[in-house]
Amino acid sequence: MSDILLVITNMPDAAAAEKLAQQIIESRTAACVNQLAPCTSTYRWQDKIETASEVPLLIKTTQAAYSRLEALIRAAHPYELPEIIALPVSVGLPAYMDWVSHETNKE
Repeated sequence: MSDILLVITNMPDAAAAEKLAQQIIESRTAACVNQLAPCTSTYRWQDKIETASEVPLLIKTTQAAYSRLEALIRAAHPYELPEIIALPVSVGLPAYMDWVSHETNKE
């Protein structure tokens, strides 16, 4: 099992997503951030059904860097309760996995 994680979060717009992606890479809390096309999210918040346009971010990091990444996202995120989901990456191209580890191993 690798120590690589795929972290997912959503931002309210492209500008906020780009800003957060830059902060994540500059801080070396992740090796790569993919900013996806806007999507529509439907969810229940404070007993009310909401629909919003959001920009998903796919963030590649390590178990060791996760707590720093989570803290950065929480500090920079405009939502009261941001989605931050980390999925373990069990298999991947070894050279890519090594690159993610190398890039997040610097502070």
